[in-house]
Amino acid sequence: MAGTFTNFLYHIVFSTKNREPIIEETFRERLYEYIGGIFRAKEGTLLSIGGMPDHVHLMVRLKPKEAVSKTIGDMKGNVSKWINDHKLCRRHFGWQVGYGGFSVSESNLGSVKDYVKCQKEHHRTRSFQEEFLALLERHGISYDPDRIWD
Repeated sequence: MAGTFTNFLYHIVFSTKNREPIIEETFRERLYEYIGGIFRAKEGTLLSIGGMPDHVHLMVRLKPKEAVSKTIGDMKGNVSKWINDHKLCRRHFGWQVGYGGFSVSESNLGSVKDYVKCQKEHHRTRSFQEEFLALLERHGISYDPDRIWD
């Protein structure tokens, strides 16, 4: 084959440290724009973003040269530093160490983008923990229930 052709789509979910509700409305839009810029700098595309005060969902397209774990780790570190340097949060800002990453097919892209954008609606009836466990189960990802929230 004369080239490399890819379409790596990921639904990424991660929470604030200790799932503290510290993503405030006052800086949420700036945060989302900043995250989008990080992905553009890596030649990726932020297709959709949404969240709540204690977590964020991303729908992203990444180039094959970018490892998902490194990209997400670098992004989370960069964002924490930016929030703290600009004093956007009333206390020290940080993310939980891990994340959830789920591959998405092009045929499901529209519904996942909508899901990511409509977090406020989803969380009227379901906690972050319930949502995250449902995502793990839906994607066939095993986990230790005694250690998942460490």
